[in-house]
Amino acid sequence: MLYREAGQFKTSYAADQQLFPIRQDRIGVLLLLAAAFLAVPGMASEYWFSAILIPFLIFALAALGLNILTGYAGQLSLGSAAFMAVGAYAAYNFQLRVEGIPILVSFALAGLTAAGVGVLFGLPSLRIKGFYLAVATLAAQFFIVWCLTKFPWLSNNSSSGVISAQKVEILGHIFESPREKYLLVLTVVVLMALAARNLVRTSTGRAWMAVRDMDVAASVIGIRLMPTKLLAFAVSSFYCGVAGALYAFCYLGSVEPDGFSLEMSFKILFMIIIGGVGSILGSFLGAAFILLLPIFLDVGLPWLAELFHLPFSTATVSHIQTLVFGALIMFFLIVEPHGLARLWQIAKEKLRLWPFPH
Repeated sequence: MLYREAGQFKTSYAADQQLFPIRQDRIGVLLLLAAAFLAVPGMASEYWFSAILIPFLIFALAALGLNILTGYAGQLSLGSAAFMAVGAYAAYNFQLRVEGIPILVSFALAGLTAAGVGVLFGLPSLRIKGFYLAVATLAAQFFIVWCLTKFPWLSNNSSSGVISAQKVEILGHIFESPREKYLLVLTVVVLMALAARNLVRTSTGRAWMAVRDMDVAASVIGIRLMPTKLLAFAVSSFYCGVAGALYAFCYLGSVEPDGFSLEMSFKILFMIIIGGVGSILGSFLGAAFILLLPIFLDVGLPWLAELFHLPFSTATVSHIQTLVFGALIMFFLIVEPHGLARLWQIAKEKLRLWPFPH
């Protein structure tokens, strides 16, 4: 009753090919965007912007890039953080060495630079797949961090490789406050998420999914494996590169090569596994789960310990937080291996029949 599309007739090809063909979905997305752009900036504190909302959006964008490669094209990668590092350092160098270049152009060029590097490290995918490909992309993680440390020119001759991002200025306006940076990051993420949703519905996206399901069969029906796989690496790395530029310029302000560690790559991989592989929504749900749940546990566990007078030290609470976090990850993967996005899909299917039994 609440989510039934009965009576919503499509009278044209354009109506049938909408991004959100069901009216309830369109209304829900519009309300969510209105809340994100209008309500949140007026209600959230600077701490929420700086420590929660901005990193959530940036990592959701990086997870979206990895989901395009792994979820839609079926190419496993462990180098997402390295491609973010390429984007961060490329944007820094474009701003430093090209006088008068707009910051948004630097972000786009940083994404293209990361895309080029991604294609280079995606070449092994033409011969190997699965865990062997994951090991090959793992080489990007170590090689790129090594290059950023060993070549001082990339960090403007910084001995440790640390860079301090320039000011974010668009049309003469400097984005200084966390609220303004949040709105900028939100705009970029929304536009790129809509572009990704459109892309996976095109012939390119269908080719990716065919290669993911069975590359031999995809080759038999005429899909060229080499350009299809390399394009997936390029698009995925582009998204991660833009996320890295936003990470440096709108979140931390100062980054170092070791900050883009293998641990960050695994964190992004966990986001798409928990959120849902092959799902745009799953990238956002996974990022919310990985980034926000530890914060809620950090606040809630000490409160429970104090409420029930449990003799827990701060270190013990920290260990319990890690255990609970790991147990919840296992629980979600056992209950629904296809991720949180699948749980949301099941909920919508139940709403279609509610209140009738099924």
